[in-house]
Amino acid sequence: MFDAHLHAYGVSTTRYLQTHYRDTQSWFLFVSMVADLRNTLFVFFLVCFHLRESVGIKLVWVAVVGDWLNLIFKWILFGERPYWWVQETPYCGDCSPLTGSPSGHAMSAAGVYYAMISSLLAILLKEHGVVDCVSFPACVCVCVSGVSAGPCGLSSGVCILVAETFDRVHWIYRASLRRYVYTTLSLLSFAVGLYLVLRGLGVDLLWTLDKAQRWCQRPQWVHIDTTPFASLLRNTGTLLGLGLGLHSPLYAEARRVGGATYRLACVGATLLLLHQLDSFRPPAHTRALFYLLSFCKSATVPLATVGIVPYCVAEAAGRNGKKHQF
Repeated sequence: MFDAHLHAYGVSTTRYLQTHYRDTQSWFLFVSMVADLRNTLFVFFLVCFHLRESVGIKLVWVAVVGDWLNLIFKWILFGERPYWWVQETPYCGDCSPLTGSPSGHAMSAAGVYYAMISSLLAILLKEHGVVDCVSFPACVCVCVSGVSAGPCGLSSGVCILVAETFDRVHWIYRASLRRYVYTTLSLLSFAVGLYLVLRGLGVDLLWTLDKAQRWCQRPQWVHIDTTPFASLLRNTGTLLGLGLGLHSPLYAEARRVGGATYRLACVGATLLLLHQLDSFRPPAHTRALFYLLSFCKSATVPLATVGIVPYCVAEAAGRNGKKHQF
């Protein structure tokens, strides 16, 4: 009974926002999509890292841990999605909200926005009270975006809490490669272990895929890339790739070069390289191969951003400098 009332309240809230704030939906969706995990990894991370390394490192930790928590919460809470819940109950008639809770887009985007804005303003203003006041409106927009699109935007608070936690956890900036490996294995092991334990108890945590295929207006959108394990391997691959990059000899060599021109060159070169990498789509006909290549692709992004590209730019700058000496 409580579950039905909870879903009913969520559907009513979603319908209200979709009906009364229809003109603002494009803005809310834009706010949510700008800071999704793809843009975070392929744009925001590389820009932040080359301009301020600590911000880039924190951004990856916030995005990875926040999205991992979203996956675990989805498995534990067994959240229905309104776009199929309203089809399977007589509550809502012909209404059809878009999605459900907890929202990966809302949670992750809120954490990313909070991490970037708080870091930027902490650098510029050095006043945390002002930081919180300016960060809050962006997070509210993400939450409302989540509700207007269907999911409960309050779940965004979890990722904001993660971002606030990493604001106070400084060991991530000097974490050893061993810690990166152990953290990656821990995230993987916990998620896979939870899945296997519940599967052994007769609980199918992938039940949402069947319902999504049944009720989604475009079943082709339910791609293997949207499955829980694809998300898990992307996140853990990203974290491991960051650790490999920060502890690679290439990164150590590139750190000897500095200056605004060098950093801007790194940003431009990394954007070009990652644009090409982003166009690569692992073949989906074999699930195991897709997961493996997704993990490797995600690990390559921070590795290239942190080590490979800066080293190549530094080498090119060094050679040009020697030529000018002659």
